[in-house]
Amino acid sequence: MTRRVLAACLAVALLLLGFVAPAWAATEEAVLAGGCFWCLEHDLEDLPGVIDAESGYSGGHLENPSYGQVSSGGTGHQEVVRVRFDPQRISYPTLLRVYWRNVDPLDGGGQFCDRGGSYKPVIFTEGDQQLKDAKASLQAAAQELGKPASAIQVQIKPLKRFWPAEGYHQNYAVNNAIKYNYYRWACGRDRRLDQVWGSRARSDAPWMAKR
Repeated sequence: MTRRVLAACLAVALLLLGFVAPAWAATEEAVLAGGCFWCLEHDLEDLPGVIDAESGYSGGHLENPSYGQVSSGGTGHQEVVRVRFDPQRISYPTLLRVYWRNVDPLDGGGQFCDRGGSYKPVIFTEGDQQLKDAKASLQAAAQELGKPASAIQVQIKPLKRFWPAEGYHQNYAVNNAIKYNYYRWACGRDRRLDQVWGSRARSDAPWMAKR
């Protein structure tokens, strides 16, 4: 290979790295539990600035858990969604705001028709800034709902590890649209969200002092 060809290849490689490396560096992640991960994944994956959302498990002690193990209890894990996002297009506080309005923050025993520890709502944080933002979002959610912070049942915990769920759980709402839509309707998720959040349910609208 000639020097000219080598130089051209190097130039192309440096050009690619110049464009790709900043994009990789800018990507951030959020891990959130809000009941059924099929629903939360679908609620968050199409937001502008979200790169992808993946269903999985976090919060427990068992390594590489299966769906059966988590849903039967005893692992300490919750069903979660790991969201990769571009912070230049959607901030972590904005993502949290959408998360809050897609869960019932007054229910710590599960979410909607799904009961038990694996369905508890949890914000798993990485680093001091995410922890600060998560605590601020809890206060803002309580204020918008006109409730004391003590009434909010969403927990904030440090993330230890995210375990991806089985392949058939990923993108379930799209791949199994009929089953998913029936499940979501039968579980009463949207009806309850409307009761709790009113017109701001499922939205990214700025926080209100009180509805």
